[in-house]
This record gives sequence, structure tokens and C-alpha cells, in this order.
Amino acid sequence: MLSGVGPIIHSSSPSTLEIIPSALLAIGPQGKINTLVKLEDDSLQDQLDQALNRLPFPPEQITVTHLGPGQFLIPGFVDTHNHAPQYAQRGLGQGMHILDWLSKITFPNEAKFSDPVYARKIYTACVEGFLRQGITTASYYGSVHAEATKILADICLEKGQRAYVGKCNMTRNSPDFYVDKSAGDSLRETRECISHVKSIDPAERLVNYVITPRFAISCDEETLRGLEDIARENEDLAVQTHFNEARQEMEETQRLFPQFAGSEADLYEDFGLLGKRTILAHCCFMDGHELEKIKKLDCGVAHCPISNMTVGGGFMAAPVREFLNRKIKVGLGTDSGGGFSSSMLDSMRQAMIASHAREVLSEGKDKGLSIPEVFYLATLGGATVCCLEDKIGSFEAGKEFDGLVIGTQGHDQGIMTMVEEEDTMETVFEKFIMTGDDRNVIEVYVQGRCVKGQRDDGGHLMK
Repeated sequence: MLSGVGPIIHSSSPSTLEIIPSALLAIGPQGKINTLVKLEDDSLQDQLDQALNRLPFPPEQITVTHLGPGQFLIPGFVDTHNHAPQYAQRGLGQGMHILDWLSKITFPNEAKFSDPVYARKIYTACVEGFLRQGITTASYYGSVHAEATKILADICLEKGQRAYVGKCNMTRNSPDFYVDKSAGDSLRETRECISHVKSIDPAERLVNYVITPRFAISCDEETLRGLEDIARENEDLAVQTHFNEARQEMEETQRLFPQFAGSEADLYEDFGLLGKRTILAHCCFMDGHELEKIKKLDCGVAHCPISNMTVGGGFMAAPVREFLNRKIKVGLGTDSGGGFSSSMLDSMRQAMIASHAREVLSEGKDKGLSIPEVFYLATLGGATVCCLEDKIGSFEAGKEFDGLVIGTQGHDQGIMTMVEEEDTMETVFEKFIMTGDDRNVIEVYVQGRCVKGQRDDGGHLMK
């Protein structure tokens, strides 16, 4: 039993940020939260002793550690949309239209992952890089290559990152050097990847497969029907795809699938790929029919504000306020190579900027997002999109401990706005969200195991 004492900050709803100046968080041997006890400033030690005595473990089995000055604990970040093969191309092609960016920048880069040695090198850097920035859960698009996708799953499990991993299905409208040979090959390799992921983590403790048609443009009807069959056979699997991302993409989808009259919601529903485990990336342009459909089917939205403002062509600010008002599940995605940053902190900031621009464009109808709201999107909101809200996203008893120790003073401060003596915890938190970076993320835990920090030895808490 590991017990940590210090300030804790987490979300309980999109607008409710709970700041606990002093708390005891007790973690069981399987990495699950046993209890969260709020402590008052008066008689702190007496309260702590009483709380420790109530734990269902002998005193000699309980290790108590304290957060240092200026440190606090938050849940791990959840990245709901990430292209792992694009980790080495971040920042390239900014300002290009989406289909041009794919053909000139992305497809040539992703084709390199036919080489397993190259795939292992980039994927190792990718997973380590995201963990270093506090992303404890990620939903990854792999490349078109089955072997590389298996390698990505292996690395996530080895490094201790919670992840969805999927091979991209691409059978048409892709260059000859980067495409599945046939629908049959694409589906066969998908099944191979599913079997591999289930074999390396049969209890699904960390790594799961996610069915990943890149988007409708790149999949013929035989492939989409085959993926529908796979989804029906494996109801526990998530599905992810791009959805109403850019005008250029939407126009091409309508040309290829005229029978759906421009509705991507109707298209994916017809192919059996929409449901509570579906993660729809972007959703920048949504009419009432699309909104009603994804709400009815309980789909989740991966909002990627950095890539939406830098790649795709034009101003693309998803209607996040509308999603929240309609209680549509929504979280944040870094989109990796689609933007210039792999930081969830940057995604939160850009989400605020995009939302305030949308407020102006809507003449005040769509109110801008607040810091508590974007923090929710990065943590509990993302967990909900991934159908993991019962496991992660906050520090409720019974959930698994995925958390970040944040440092804001001394060598932990980085370039964050300096903390002053009179600053409240709310002020310190705001300074971190708006000006912090990975240097402030000093320890990272997934299922109670330390995967970044002073002691990367398998799980001692907060030392």
C-alpha cells in the first residue's frame, strides 16, 4: 500500500474543478486507488494518522510520502487522437490543404514504417516522448503496416503507456508505395494485429486494439463492410476515424459516396462503425443532423485544435461548446504530425484560443472555453471518449492511479510563470496550465507504476 500526501486537483464534470489543498491518496498493490481523504489544515497530523489507521492494510505495509513545496498531483493526460508514425514529421507542411498535406508530406513519411527497424526507433521515441509530457493514455493510429503496428503495441506495453493501437486501413486513393494490396489483405492483417494485441495483453490492462479506417476516402466498400464484420465479432473493440475534418476532405467523401448526400454520420452508421466506442477525430463542420446522430449513438469526439488551425485549409474550429451543451462526449487530441506540438498543455491553450475565436464568429452564441473546461477535456473528458471513465481521468476510489506530479518551484519551474508566496492553489494551477511545459511534469504514473521520475523502478509513489 502506497500513500501520498499533498495538494490534488482533478475534474468531476466539464465545469467543476476540485482543488484539494491537502489530501491523502492511498494506492493499493494493483495500482488502484483505495481512498481519497481530504485533510484540513487544523490538526493535519492527527487527521492523517486517523486516515492511515482506517486503511485495510497493516501499518508495516504502508509507505507514506509527501509532495514537496510547490508540487501538486493531477490525473494523467488522455490523448484521444494521435498518429504515432507522424512523430518525426511534426511541424512540417503547416498551412497546406489536408489532401495535399497527406500526399506530399504524410504518406511518404508513413511509408518508411515498412522497415521494422525504423518503426521501432520512431515509435520508441514517440511513446517515451508522450509519457515525458504526461500523456498516460493515447489512442494511436499506426501506419498501414501490420508489423509496425505490432511493434507499436509492444512498445506501449513495455514502456507502460495505456493505449489504443490500430493499423490504418487504406485500400484506395493512396499512392502505390503506401496502400494495402487489397481489401482482403487489409482485413487479414487487421485480424492479425488484433490477435497480437490480445496475446501480449490478454487481460487488457494497458493495450487494446482499435479498428482504424483512416477515413472513408481511403477505404473501399468491401473494406468498410469487412471492418463492420470485425467490429461485430469484437464488440469490446473501439473504432476510430477522421470525421468532417476539412471542406476538401468532405467534398471528396461526398463524391465517392453520393448515396449519403454528404452525411458522414449516415455513411459510417451504414457501415456499422458508429457506437459508444467510436472516436471521431476533428468534427469541425457539424450540422444539426450530424450532431443528433452522434449523440444518439453515443460517439466520442477527439477535438484537435492545433492541427485544425494549422493544417487543412481555412479556419477550422470545432463546435466544442455545442458538444458540451448537447452532452456529447468530447476530449482533446494532439494529432501529432497534424500540428506543431505534441503537448497536451498546448492543446488546452489552443482549444481556448479557437473557442474564443468561435465565440466572435458566432456573435456570442458559442461561449469560449474556460481553464476548468479544457482541463476536463484533457483528463476526464478524454477518458470518457475512450470509454475509460470508470478506470481513469480522476482520483475517485476504485479507479486506477494514472497521475502526474507537477513541480512549480526551484529546478522544477522551467519557464513557467514564477510562483509567489501569496498565490493560491488556483493561481498556481492556472500558471501551470497557461505557461508550464514538460519540465514541470516531474513524475508520471500509470496504474501506480512510475514511468517517468526520480525513481523509474516500478512504482514507488511520489518520492
